[in-house]
Amino acid sequence: MSASDEMFMRGALALARRALGQTWPNPAVGAVLVRPGDPAEIIARGWTMPGGRPHAEHAALEKAGARAKGCTLYVTLEPCAHHGQTPPCADAIVEAGVSRVVCSAGDPDPRVSGKGFARLRKAGIEVGANVLGAEGGKISLGHHLRVTQNRPLVQLKIAVGADGRIARGAGAPVWVTGEVARAHGHLLRARADAILVGRGTVVADDPMLTCRLPGMEDRSPVRVVLDSNLTLGQETKLVASADKIPLWIFCDEQADENRAKALEARGAQITRVATHSHTGLDPRGVLAALAKRGVTRVLVEGGPRVSQSFWSADLVDEVYVYQGPDPAGAGGLNALADEGLDAVRNSTAFGVEATRALGRDTLTLHRRSDV
Repeated sequence: MSASDEMFMRGALALARRALGQTWPNPAVGAVLVRPGDPAEIIARGWTMPGGRPHAEHAALEKAGARAKGCTLYVTLEPCAHHGQTPPCADAIVEAGVSRVVCSAGDPDPRVSGKGFARLRKAGIEVGANVLGAEGGKISLGHHLRVTQNRPLVQLKIAVGADGRIARGAGAPVWVTGEVARAHGHLLRARADAILVGRGTVVADDPMLTCRLPGMEDRSPVRVVLDSNLTLGQETKLVASADKIPLWIFCDEQADENRAKALEARGAQITRVATHSHTGLDPRGVLAALAKRGVTRVLVEGGPRVSQSFWSADLVDEVYVYQGPDPAGAGGLNALADEGLDAVRNSTAFGVEATRALGRDTLTLHRRSDV
């Protein structure tokens, strides 16, 4: 890897991040076409479009046209090699006359894995792989997990006071963090395919679960609610807006059919999954159902019980802890139903990846070490 390879790949990775939350069921990919020289010239850039098509490579090649011939293509994920709704990206790269391809991460999809690189090399194109591979792997982790583990990436978001406890709601949100931290939380929503809460959070806060960053309102994720018995009120903001913003409700296999029909009439989509007698809806079943529908990234913003269910099932990949400077108070709740934040901080499977100040608040990102 040369210094210029790293520089242009960082540009492609930034483009991929831009597309996070918008491309499912396809992964978010970035691509940069560069004409070698002194200095090198960026000819075109591309990223996966909303809904997953066109792919990043096609977008960049279309912008470049005939100028792509002889260029180096920097792309964050191995180019596809199979016919889907569009022709293979590997074929398009060959036809465009690209002379070199530099890639960050391989694609675990068996229709692609190694085959994209092989097709390029067979055509005489020089291929460089695993350039900034760790960073590329993080961006495409949701896609990787969906292919290899039949589940999306799970990000757990927790907002606590200085005492490490969650504020208890009473029909409306109670904030323990400031505007900067809350804005960052909305950025997480914009980069998620789906946001998930339990019925308890809806009762406590009556949230909309949308992205409210200026200019990014259309990047709100699918809203997912775990409601075993389908007792979600028709008057809640989620149900009232279900005809405009997708609302998926997961319930027990035996939940009342009339309640399901009433919610469906408002625009909600109902999915039935197995229930464990002590822990509620099976989190693995929920994630498998989401993966089947193409979801690759889930942001869990539920209360302590929902957070605990995913944590105890070993299904959490990243934990974002926003901590305010003031205590939540005597009525505060454990971040996880059975445990406090020490469960995350002391876990040998997780490490602190980043810590940053957000106004008066602090954000700490804990990440699994084996993904």
